Amino acid sequence: MPIVVSVAGRSNSGKTTLLEKLIGELKRRRHRVAAVKHSVHDVDMDQPGKDSWRLAMAGSDAVVLSSRGKISLTKKMDEEASVEQILSLLGDGYDVVLLEGFKGAKIPKIEVHRKEVGELVCPPAELMAVVTDEPLDLDIRQFSADQIGLLADFLEEQFGTRDAVIPCVTRNS
Repeated sequence: MPIVVSVAGRSNSGKTTLLEKLIGELKRRRHRVAAVKHSVHDVDMDQPGKDSWRLAMAGSDAVVLSSRGKISLTKKMDEEASVEQILSLLGDGYDVVLLEGFKGAKIPKIEVHRKEVGELVCPPAELMAVVTDEPLDLDIRQFSADQIGLLADFLEEQFGTRDAVIPCVTRNS
């Protein structure tokens, strides 16, 4: 089972930028990383006119696009997929799964906070750390956005992967 961590925060707080840097650092440390982006908007990965789009428009409930080195799945759902369903679709082969969003999920969370975009979106009791541009009066670890190495160290220490590339169980808090 991989480490599963959500990176939450308000819109324009820097979640994607943080994830880009954190993924790079974890890959440098030879971890196998998967990223999952949550969107509140209806998204469509198919491009109008392309064959996969045409198959979906014909009524297929799922379309898989397979090419050399890549696979993409578009699947109709009656409701939003749970984290567990997404992890099941990802399959094995990852040490770390980083989710952007999913602030309501019962998984470990790191919140990205910027003073100019507002208060925290998650209750502090649900957070394992905060990446912030200002000191916060909280009893949890805080990092600045440029402390990616320290944040990766913290994740490895929290999940027991320091100096080892091994799959770990998800923390239940």
